[in-house]
Amino acid sequence: MNDTNQQPPQQLSIELGEKEAEGIYSNLAIITHSPSEFIIDFTRVMPGVPKAKVYARIITNPQHAKMFLHALKENIEKYEKKYGVIKIEPQSSGGTFGFTPPIKDDKVN
Repeated sequence: MNDTNQQPPQQLSIELGEKEAEGIYSNLAIITHSPSEFIIDFTRVMPGVPKAKVYARIITNPQHAKMFLHALKENIEKYEKKYGVIKIEPQSSGGTFGFTPPIKDDKVN
């Protein structure tokens, strides 16, 4: 095969606006899906406030959601290698606020 038809990899320039650079703090994510998309709502739960407001909603397709999962896993592994294992503390209150890990089930891969 002739390599002269190959194009060099394209560089992507990403613009980060001033407002977006501030970021949004979230301590609770609600994830739902349909056959064609994943929806992730990033919310903030505050003590004594019975309502949580959605501060950002990300809608993506299943392939991008899975690629995001792998990228996040890879970055957590790099973080833990550099700074130590991230401990997940059990919730002290009766509620399950925050990002809670899934319940382990030995039957599910």
